[in-house]
Amino acid sequence: MPGLLRGVARTAVVAGTATAVSNRVSRRQAGRWAQQQEPAQAERYAPPPAEPPPPAPAAPDMSSKIEQLKELGELKEQGILTEEEFAAQKSKILGS
Repeated sequence: MPGLLRGVARTAVVAGTATAVSNRVSRRQAGRWAQQQEPAQAERYAPPPAEPPPPAPAAPDMSSKIEQLKELGELKEQGILTEEEFAAQKSKILGS
């Protein structure tokens, strides 16, 4: 019987060692696969890039504002515009 017990004990040790090694290999492979899949999943599930905001309308340069103010002044001098109309248009041009 001691031979039989020794054989069973040896089998149990070998089976336990094999199971432990197999589990370790499985965990290591799963970890590697997860690392390989993370970048692919990040790309797949990443939100689309935000669209850039539309460009702001170009502000008219000062020379065009000056020209408009000169025309308004001439219209006021000719009597076509009243003082109130002139002031309203002037503030509209200057944006204030």
